[in-house]
Amino acid sequence: MDNTHHQFHDLFEQLGLPSDESSIRRFCAEHQLGDHEKLSEAHFLSDMQRQFIKDALIADADWVVMIDQLNIALHHKGDKQAQPHCTNEPTPG
Repeated sequence: MDNTHHQFHDLFEQLGLPSDESSIRRFCAEHQLGDHEKLSEAHFLSDMQRQFIKDALIADADWVVMIDQLNIALHHKGDKQAQPHCTNEPTPG
C-alpha cells in the first residue's frame, strides 16, 4: 500500500464532488446507505465514481483509509458519533 496521506476533502475532489467542509457535511447527511448497502454500489454515485472506489479497494490503494471513512459516515443515519467521519479533520483513534 502506498504511504501517501490523503485528506477527506481530497477524496471528494478525486470523485469530482464539492470538497468544502459544508458540502462534505451536506453530502454525508443527504446520502445515507442502508445497513447492507456497499459504498461501491451506491446509487447516488456515478459509474466512474463507483469504479474508482472498487478499484482502490481491490488494489489496497492509498485512498482506502478515506474511502473507509466515507463508508462509515454514510452508514450512520443521524448518529452524532459519525460526524467526525464526515469532516476534513483527522479521524480520531
